[in-house]
Amino acid sequence: MESNVRVRFAPSPTGPLHIGGVRTALYNYLFAKKHNGTFVLRIEDTDQTRYVANAEQYIIDSLNWSNIPFDEGPGKNEKFGPYRQSERKDLYKKYADILINSGWAYYAFDTAEALDLERKNHESEGKTFIYNWHNRSKGRLVNSLVLTDEEVQNRIENGNKYVVRFKSPQDETLVMNDEIRGEIKIDTNILDDKILFKSDGMPTYHLANIVDDHLMEISHVIRGEEWLPSMALHVLLYKAFGWDTPKFAHLPLILKPVGKGKLSKRDGDKLGFPVFPLEYKNEKTGEISRGYKEDGYFADAFINMLAFLGWNPGTEQELFSLQDLVQEFDLKRVSKSGSKFSPDKTNWFNQQYMQLKSDAELAELYLPILQSKQNVISSAVEKSYVQKVVSLIKERAVFVNDFWELSNFFFESPTEYDAKASKKNWKEGTVELMQELISEIEKIQDFSSENTEKEIKNWITNKEIGFGKVMQPLRLSLVGKLAGPHLFDIMEMIGKQETIKRIENAIYKL
Repeated sequence: MESNVRVRFAPSPTGPLHIGGVRTALYNYLFAKKHNGTFVLRIEDTDQTRYVANAEQYIIDSLNWSNIPFDEGPGKNEKFGPYRQSERKDLYKKYADILINSGWAYYAFDTAEALDLERKNHESEGKTFIYNWHNRSKGRLVNSLVLTDEEVQNRIENGNKYVVRFKSPQDETLVMNDEIRGEIKIDTNILDDKILFKSDGMPTYHLANIVDDHLMEISHVIRGEEWLPSMALHVLLYKAFGWDTPKFAHLPLILKPVGKGKLSKRDGDKLGFPVFPLEYKNEKTGEISRGYKEDGYFADAFINMLAFLGWNPGTEQELFSLQDLVQEFDLKRVSKSGSKFSPDKTNWFNQQYMQLKSDAELAELYLPILQSKQNVISSAVEKSYVQKVVSLIKERAVFVNDFWELSNFFFESPTEYDAKASKKNWKEGTVELMQELISEIEKIQDFSSENTEKEIKNWITNKEIGFGKVMQPLRLSLVGKLAGPHLFDIMEMIGKQETIKRIENAIYKL
């Protein structure tokens, strides 16, 4: 591996960053860090018609939340800056001129109407119109290959609109290598002469991309497979300029949960999961798109999930820290085929990371939720108490937002009782048993979970009655339903007086 690995993530600021884009950024980051290289962020904003003002900051915020920040980019270590293509546009005409002068490109003055007519004429004959070697010099198309130099200069000076097209070679077989897909062969006769530059001074993606990658000394281009059809043109552009070609790796698609087609926002809206890392508000429409952060996912779980959408370590291990991913990541283990997104698997990752986090860390996340509740008991503000609660319920949670539903009874008395459970477990004689139980509880001096369990179970055994006749109504009294962690842990946590109070409330209400 080369000692100076430089990779780039080059999104367009046309809206929120899809998780497919985050995965591309992640793979670039992992590859760079594994090889002690540099991860560059470049904003490809040449398409000003689709530019969205707050999208660039959203991209940066998303990378930072995901813990994969860039090493170089807008406003950060600008060794090869600027890193916004709109601020580099004066560069691109120079390189377009180099291609024209070397015979690798030419001016084309065809109007949109004329090109549309060509397409229709071809369609009427059952053919597909391609602007390339087959027709570029036959005289029906207006370009510098058929015009004299003087005619070309006059048209440019007169302000005629033009584009600069790449002159794709004829009758060649282009042999390329992709780090993921292996050897790829392309017959150059099927390539069209792509537009590289326009008379308004703006380059297309193809020219700007190649020029910037070269000037920024990018060693590996790791990008989505939607760019695979452009690989031939890009390799030819490097050849035309006489530059060394970086290594290419085209990542597989992230597929819909059903497995067919590329994952989209519509899939998330339909099935109830986010497809963006952070919540995004469309400033024009006011529409708010859900984000993984705001939906309660941990950043490390999100990244672990994304890593497995197209890559696997070759072992049974599924949980990897970011540092573990850096050590294990290898482009050779990236799949060629698309990877199906699974909302359930994403939740599983979050649940696993929930168990890995300390009770103190989770308690800090839970405290703001508790503080938003109006009726929690005073102990809710005691961090040690909250940590103990978290330790008892976190195994059943997927998100921190699940904590209140799983633990509200630790902070407030139940006001309602599950009807089905009450009908089944609160029977004739239950009130008398609960009153006796209160008397027994009042006698207990050591109200630890272990001792209370021993005392009450001894009492039940001595009465020679079934445990369910006491334990089920007791849980219903304390929790309001037949759910929750170990019953005597609950009793220890809420204390003797609160336990008695809740049993008395149940007797009164049931």
